[in-house]
Amino acid sequence: MSPKNGKSHHSKALPDPYTPGHGTDEYRVTHYDLDLDLKLGSNRLAGRARIKAEAREKLDAVTLSLAGLRATKVTVDGAKPAKLAQRGDQLVVAVRPAIPKGARFELDVRYEGTPRPVRGPWGEVGWEELDDGVLVAGQPVGAPTWFPCNDHASQKAPFRITVTADAGYRAISNGLLVGHRRRSSRETWVYEQLEPMAPYLATLLIGRYQEIELGKLPNRGSGRVRVFANVSPKLRGEAASGLRDQVKMVKLFSELFGPYPFRDYTVVVTEDELEIPLEAQSLSIMGRNHLRRTWEAQRLLAHELAHQWFGNSVTVRRWEDIWLHEGFACYAEWLWSDAAGLASAKERASTAWKYLASLPEDLRIGAPGPHLMFDDRVYKRGALALHAVRRAVGDDRFFRSLRAFASERRHGQASTAEFIELLDRVCAGARKFDAASVLRPWLYAEKLPPLPK
Repeated sequence: MSPKNGKSHHSKALPDPYTPGHGTDEYRVTHYDLDLDLKLGSNRLAGRARIKAEAREKLDAVTLSLAGLRATKVTVDGAKPAKLAQRGDQLVVAVRPAIPKGARFELDVRYEGTPRPVRGPWGEVGWEELDDGVLVAGQPVGAPTWFPCNDHASQKAPFRITVTADAGYRAISNGLLVGHRRRSSRETWVYEQLEPMAPYLATLLIGRYQEIELGKLPNRGSGRVRVFANVSPKLRGEAASGLRDQVKMVKLFSELFGPYPFRDYTVVVTEDELEIPLEAQSLSIMGRNHLRRTWEAQRLLAHELAHQWFGNSVTVRRWEDIWLHEGFACYAEWLWSDAAGLASAKERASTAWKYLASLPEDLRIGAPGPHLMFDDRVYKRGALALHAVRRAVGDDRFFRSLRAFASERRHGQASTAEFIELLDRVCAGARKFDAASVLRPWLYAEKLPPLPK
């Protein structure tokens, strides 16, 4: 990850200190069209990214994030740029004359190289080679390891992703599969993600997968949601057992949070064991070790599914509000536990509170800092913050609030302040309820508040 922070004479950084050098407010991407050709044996990628965008201010240069890959040819609206420079993980495209504020423009970037992960405060993220295939773990700055982008969670756009790889392998990406062809020893897969997507949520998996339909269910206002698994043939039996509740989870969360926000949902299971599951828009990525029937494995399936509402459809404006992703998804685990006849949400909350009480109280989860944004305390204390709201306003107002949040911010961005405003509005009439007063101790005080009664 680029160590640069603050402004440069080419592009001002998006004001997010959690991911310095990534993303800019100077322009907004309106569509990504990626065409990728990968040779698996040598891990060699040749790519083309056609990026439609709109200038938010006068631009004499357009800055993209691109890590470890070399741009070989770039045009802006079909013309050669005035200058092209790659510095660290940034690709700077100088333009003459300048692009006026409000103007739409199109970048065409051809690039190549051997993709690899980037290292940051969170370990290695991005492109990862498996024993027999590839996966991308994009959160929070892994996207530039495989395509040039305006790399920030708030910079959402529709995608079309075309992938050509060795025949006999299945390429899986976000959205719906809209094309597939085979020529000689190469196979091409085309996906469309029509709903806006943050770059970090774009993913690519290549492996010897077979698709299984787990089921389908009605989705209010958008036809049916089909639920799929992609697994290797040797894992089909384990997947049938481990994923047997996925459709029920989609049904439950659709009732509690509102309609599933995308068209299909897919769980991809790698033959490799993975330390943690991974979220991506319209799909989740699990290791074979996550197919067990244990609570620890099943809660992770519920957690990643819940991110489709909170994280993927409703996405933070700034990374400091990540509790809006992780606290919500953690609370969804407890809701599933309750509905499945396991421990109640109240019991899960009590267990989480006791766990947190045994840990240092030196973190404000509403602004955890970049090094601790994925700390387990952000997840569990964020879930307890929601439980505190639920206990304060009752189930009816609480779940109406979650549905309103998912609906009003659907395919957009949100902040903690906006969530608080929504709670006060939807829960008006709840006795002596003030959302900020309830949430502030959980989010912005280091000391652990008492367990909600």
